[in-house]
Amino acid sequence: MKEDKSKTNQYSAPISDAMDNYARDGALAFHTPGHKQGLGAHPLLKRLITAEGLRQEVSLMEELDDLHSPTGCIKEAEALAADLWGAKRSLFMINGTTGAIHAMMVGTLQPGDKVLVPRNAHSSILGGLVLSGAVPVYIQPEIIVALGIAGVLTVEAVQQAVENNPDAKAMIAVYPTYYGMAGDLEKMAEILHAHNMLLLVDEAHGAHLKFAEHQQTMPRQALDLGADVVAQSTHKVLGSLTQTSMLHIGSARVSCDGIIKAAAMLQSTSPNQLMLASLDIARLQMATEGISRMEQVVGLSQWLREEINKIDGLYCVGDEILENTGVVGLDSTRITVNLTGIGISGLKAENILRHEYKVQCELSDNSNLLFIISMADTKTTVQRLLDALRFMTKKYGNGQSTITEIPQELFSANKVVITPRQAFFSQQESVEFVHSAGRIAGETVTFYPPGVSVLCPGELITQETIAAVKKQQNAGMRVVGPVDCTLENIRVVRN
Repeated sequence: MKEDKSKTNQYSAPISDAMDNYARDGALAFHTPGHKQGLGAHPLLKRLITAEGLRQEVSLMEELDDLHSPTGCIKEAEALAADLWGAKRSLFMINGTTGAIHAMMVGTLQPGDKVLVPRNAHSSILGGLVLSGAVPVYIQPEIIVALGIAGVLTVEAVQQAVENNPDAKAMIAVYPTYYGMAGDLEKMAEILHAHNMLLLVDEAHGAHLKFAEHQQTMPRQALDLGADVVAQSTHKVLGSLTQTSMLHIGSARVSCDGIIKAAAMLQSTSPNQLMLASLDIARLQMATEGISRMEQVVGLSQWLREEINKIDGLYCVGDEILENTGVVGLDSTRITVNLTGIGISGLKAENILRHEYKVQCELSDNSNLLFIISMADTKTTVQRLLDALRFMTKKYGNGQSTITEIPQELFSANKVVITPRQAFFSQQESVEFVHSAGRIAGETVTFYPPGVSVLCPGELITQETIAAVKKQQNAGMRVVGPVDCTLENIRVVRN
């Protein structure tokens, strides 16, 4: 992809321009929001948002368009995004990629439809199952034993799942994974489409891939590999505000109208205009600077990876992961640092870096730290990260290799007794988690980050799952999802 300056429309920001024009028009506000363009804002709010930002923080005015039925600046901005990412239609989402995934699923699936789901899917997909009423068939991902994490779905696993479930409507893929690992999505698309199944993609961590496609070391984006619908977290690695995402429709196999209706139902009717403008501006930034910025990011990431691997006891995952696994591409801007060679856990290392060296990672698990290198980074910032890792290793590393084996039951497909939707709306009761084997889960158990559900509503709780969850809890991992976050008790379907 070349930066084509002949497309001058990509060098404007329609939503931002419309907001600016309204703010400067001088109309006296007798409408929402209550702060009325900052006039009634508390000083603390004024510290958070500039005076100009407060003046423009209005919505639903005629010239500011309607997110759910756009005819003006929002329609133009979404069309520019579709053109840039190569989608048939792009929708701006202000409820995060969770909202985008929910709209994607509700807009393409009907109650009772069978859908193939990777077991290491984000918990938002479980919410989509509840909302849509679809029936999940879980596929276990490959386990990267040396790192103690789940990898990608293999082509063979997808082929087998399709053959075993020829009546499935779709598959939801996680591409790439939180750790930047990409499976062979193109082959998966071919298999699914040959069986008249849809490929729906959670590409929360891949909004930047389009702008690195000329770099052979980076995976290609899902839209270019045959995906029918793709949910992207624009805010995670690009320049929009937190909670802003895009939903890209990539083929004629799905109904644009159905997805648009679902998005309208699942999002606010009073969208924050600053959030919409930030999506528009993030698109503008990538149109004008995306390729050059990504060249810098990938270069910094590759240098950092090489330097980390020079630190005795640390291992930073590189392209060698492509050998002997189902991983066919690695996003080099994801820096996964394995700590087994220095004998400390990921959770301990995260705390040391945060409080002693003032460096915050994206996530820690039993044996790894994950760092994201983005367009905001420079040689100075990555050098500081590198120095902190050196200092931590020298001070706290004990030189004793400790491999923490991940309980594979965390990613095993438990028996689905009833659908997630049936379990969610069922009559429930609370029982002791350690004595819940044989019961049907009524709520989700997730370790966050990375947000992968270990137990899903409607599944049979097994003793093996209980032991795996307790092992993770004892390692200090944080549970979210259940009403009782200590997981002393769990909600189950009443017998």
